[in-house]
Amino acid sequence: MIKKAILVLSDALRYDVAKANMGYLGHMVEYKKASLYKIVGELPSMSRPMYEAIHTGVPSSENGVVANSIVRLSNQPNIFRSAREAGKVTAAAAYYWYSELYNRAPYDPIDDREVNDKKLNIQHGRFYTQDEYPDTELFNTAAYLVRKYSPDYLLLHPMGMDYHGETYGSDTKEYRNHAIYQDAKLAPLLVEWRERGYTIFVTGDHGINADGGHGGTTPEQREVPFFVIQPNGMGRGETGEFISHLQIAPTVLSVLGVPIPKTMIHKPLIFQ
Repeated sequence: MIKKAILVLSDALRYDVAKANMGYLGHMVEYKKASLYKIVGELPSMSRPMYEAIHTGVPSSENGVVANSIVRLSNQPNIFRSAREAGKVTAAAAYYWYSELYNRAPYDPIDDREVNDKKLNIQHGRFYTQDEYPDTELFNTAAYLVRKYSPDYLLLHPMGMDYHGETYGSDTKEYRNHAIYQDAKLAPLLVEWRERGYTIFVTGDHGINADGGHGGTTPEQREVPFFVIQPNGMGRGETGEFISHLQIAPTVLSVLGVPIPKTMIHKPLIFQ
């Protein structure tokens, strides 16, 4: 049985905005071909701390990545490292902070932009440095990585929601319409990836408020969706259940059939 996973981590994708505006994902939930959970995000609701918390299953007070200004490699067991050590193939189309957390730090925009190295935690990496980098280009890059390398684990990390939210604020047509845009661009890829046997997760690292800010404790800044699309087409619809960011790492490793490190103390989600 194929055991592969893709995590779509849409930066600053709020729960309410995703639920109201992402029509294809909503269709999958409505027809119970996908499951939707709500995550009350870890704190601080900032990007780099959440990247690390999500990929290690360890909160920021323990993993040490407490602010965006912390530039160093992760010192915790994480999805990429655990998968690589288990002989799996890893890949990412992501913001360069991921390269700094799991490959090399500090990031070299020439040497580290494109990597294909079996010794690295992210073996096939394509990284970008501009927040306004077009999501559609990144989605195409992720699709290429899937077709070219058939990774066991792929991270797709677009920044479009974050860019539009910080530029215009969350209560704007620009932010809401970008959720529609992402959903439309993702839809055909989700169909293809499911047909290739991938379990696909779609979530956010944090939300954003009307002022275009995040980092604090309000629901607007913390609540993000967690969609689950399985290759067998089975889902639970809108579950009404709350889960933790810290469950994502053990859940991904469970799907991959990779041993879960003892540092990941939260239980993985179990699917049919």
